[in-house]
Amino acid sequence: MLDLNGKSILITGGTGSLGKALARRILSDFPKVSRLVIFSRDEQKQYQMTMEFPQSKYPAIRYFIGDIRDYDRVKRAFRGVDYVIHAAAMKHVPVAEYNPMECVKTNVLGAENIINASLEMDVKKVVALSTDKAAAPVNLYGATKLVSDKLFVAANNIKGHNDIQFSVVRYGNVMGSNGSVIPFFLNKRKEGVLPITDPTMTRFNISLNGGVALVLHALENAWGGEIFVPKIPSYKITDVAEAIAPNCEQKVVGIRPGEKIHEEMITSSDAFNTYDLGKYYVILPSVTAWDIEEFISAFSAVKVPQGFKYNSGENDEWVGVEDLRELIKEHVDADFSIA
Repeated sequence: MLDLNGKSILITGGTGSLGKALARRILSDFPKVSRLVIFSRDEQKQYQMTMEFPQSKYPAIRYFIGDIRDYDRVKRAFRGVDYVIHAAAMKHVPVAEYNPMECVKTNVLGAENIINASLEMDVKKVVALSTDKAAAPVNLYGATKLVSDKLFVAANNIKGHNDIQFSVVRYGNVMGSNGSVIPFFLNKRKEGVLPITDPTMTRFNISLNGGVALVLHALENAWGGEIFVPKIPSYKITDVAEAIAPNCEQKVVGIRPGEKIHEEMITSSDAFNTYDLGKYYVILPSVTAWDIEEFISAFSAVKVPQGFKYNSGENDEWVGVEDLRELIKEHVDADFSIA
């Protein structure tokens, strides 16, 4: 059973949607947490977060301005930290396509800084957040996150005598997160027209709570080198538009640079190292510091069949229009209505 009481935890990108949700869960479920460090580069977002999580009410929380590109700052922030949750990233696909080296500096070189600082400052566990776009990437953002994933998985091979595990969690679109399609459509519906990139487009969907649960699962269960993938439903982009604004025109505008029609989280090439854990899939590293048979026994893991793949267009579970409306009201906007 995971117990974060008495532990010091740092979240990079801690002012983002998932970072705040993680902070909320940790402060609620583990009231005796020693320290919860919110590390991010945006002072305005940190200021806004102090309104929701003031130190007067949550004495364990700390706000640390810094950029993961700055190794010295990262290293100082990691002093005395037990667990690191790495959520900082440059994630907007068109921005990354136009500013490729900036994306590389944050997502790849920043990942290297997280790894090196964790090793030097004796961090015990690191969970890095990935994305479905890292599987068979077609855009720069996905490619940088694939490299980041590889770095975190391989970091377990260079830890030496350090008592540390690096693992990765990979999931799809987080419902209601900053920059995602649902808040975008909610804002655009007042114009009477919703831009649809492609009417056949699908995406995976996970709630903020589901993302938090996956991170905590990895913190508790990772042996080092795993990529955890949740079993989550898909939705059609046209169903999202219908759920939010059935009376709006859906105007097809074409896909943006670097977009896929369907997202993948596990490719057929990954199937050789993928196991079904029941609630989650896990992609194991080709080289492990532990015995795979022991892992299989410990988690009742079942190897997926050869040629298995997991993508949003061929999913077994779907979220329809009515379900989407309920989820939007529950997870995005309590006052949401289509009237």
